Formats: sequence, structure tokens, C-alpha cells
Amino acid sequence: LGVYIERLLAYRHEIPQVPAKLPGLLDIDPEVIPEEFVNLFSSFYLEMTALLGRRTAEMHQALASTTQDAVWRPEEFSTLYQRSVYQSMRSLTRRTYMFLEQNLERVPEADQALAQEIITREKDVLIRLSRIMGGKITSQKIRIHGDYHLGQVLYTGKDFVLIDFEGEPARTLSERRLKRSPLRDAAGMIRSFHYAAITALRRHATDQPGDEEILQPWLEAWYRYVSSVFFRSYADQLRETELIPQDRESQEMLLQCFLLEKAVYELGYELNNRPEWVFLPLRGISMILDETTEK
Repeated sequence: LGVYIERLLAYRHEIPQVPAKLPGLLDIDPEVIPEEFVNLFSSFYLEMTALLGRRTAEMHQALASTTQDAVWRPEEFSTLYQRSVYQSMRSLTRRTYMFLEQNLERVPEADQALAQEIITREKDVLIRLSRIMGGKITSQKIRIHGDYHLGQVLYTGKDFVLIDFEGEPARTLSERRLKRSPLRDAAGMIRSFHYAAITALRRHATDQPGDEEILQPWLEAWYRYVSSVFFRSYADQLRETELIPQDRESQEMLLQCFLLEKAVYELGYELNNRPEWVFLPLRGISMILDETTEK
């Protein structure tokens, strides 16, 4: 990302403007990313992102490979399970929003307006999450990584090593052992891409605030294109399996639900531990809501 920002600034007078409306994550065909983006990202970087998507899918295939032991055996989704997932998401959302309203003074002044906007959109969040109950989903739940993000990936120079399978430390051991949709891990990595992009932008803007207006749309483009390359490679590896839905509509619905749930969780975490970082999940929630509204 640092190199990407340097390239953007070096060629700022030559590169075209980013389109005002970028396509959604699953609307992007990784095979036809515009040439100007590929040149700035570097094709090797995108190839490695696709490899990370494939390795992530292979991790889930490995975790689902044991069928003799009931503790590890994959299980089918059911409408009852889908309802229980929504109820868990709803409880998390209501707790987090109540916590945000009670602790608004902890939100930095620069992010107060966005926080207030997100508070008014609680009903929108719940409506989006309720889509998971829209009908029987053909998919499986398995033991997953549970705390999957860029910090759990080691790059060797040509491949990736995935580490730290203890799950989310804030959860009880029994919660960490529950079987869940593998798309939760995919959503965790995509949210990590967003964290990386916005953190790089803020870090640069601290020293060079005049560059933020130029860089922000390009970093949002980076997030969307890199995420789409990652997810399409991930989904392609799992094609013809039952680990994730095979129809695009169900894939997109589940991924968006898990992305939104993850951003809401991040909001509570950052507000409680790092209020100066709360802008990240606030932006994430706004972006996910806007994208699903457009559809």
C-alpha cells in the first residue's frame, strides 16, 4: 500500500479520475480489471492476492475433510440454524448500538457526524442482516479459523502460511468450537483489506493532509478490486463443493451479512479499546449499507 500511494502521487497528473461509482465487490470481474489499476497495483500483487484466496479455500477444505469424527464433520445449513444466526447478529447489533449511543463522547470529534449517521441506520443494519432468513440456503457449516485477517498470514515471497488457529480470543472455548459458515473467515479477510487501505490513507494524511482528497478514491478502488480478486479465487476453489452456496445470489447475500456483522463487531471493539480507530468500522458499516441499498 505504501508503494501504491507513492505511485499514485508520482503519476497524479497522468492517471485518470476514479469513476464516481465503483462496482460492488461481487460485480467486479477479476479478469477485466481496468489496465490503469493493474499497472498501479502491479499484476504480481494481484496474482498473490488470488493465491491467498485459493489458500484460504484450501484451509477450509482441509478443516472439512474429516467426516468420521462428529466434532469436525461438516453439517448442512437448516432454516432453524439460519434463524439462530440472525438472532445472534441482532443481539450483537443492539448491544453495540446501545454502547455507541452511551459512549458517543469517546468518538473523536472528526468522526462524530459519521457516528451519528450510523446510529440512525440501526434499522437498516437489522433489515440487511435479516436477509439470512429469506429461504433455505444450500451450504455447510464447519470448524473455521475464527479470527482470520492479514495478521494471521505469513508471506514467504512466493506463497502463504496461515497461522494461529485458536479462534477469536474474546470468545469462550465452547463458542470457538462451534461450526460456522466458512464465509465468515472470507469476510474477516475482506474487512482486513479495508482496515489496511484506510489505515494507510490516514497514516499518510497525518503528514500530508492535502493528499487525502486525491488518494481516498484510489484506496477505495484498491480495497474493492483486491477484495474481488481474493473472493473470486476463493469461490472458484470451492466450486462444486457444498461448503459455500453455489448460486451467486446466496453467496453475495451471506458474504454481505457476514461483512456487516464483522463491521458491527469491530465498532464495539474499537470503541471499547481504541476509540481513535472507530472511524474504520464506521466507514465500513456505511459502505456496506450503501452497496446493498444500491442493489
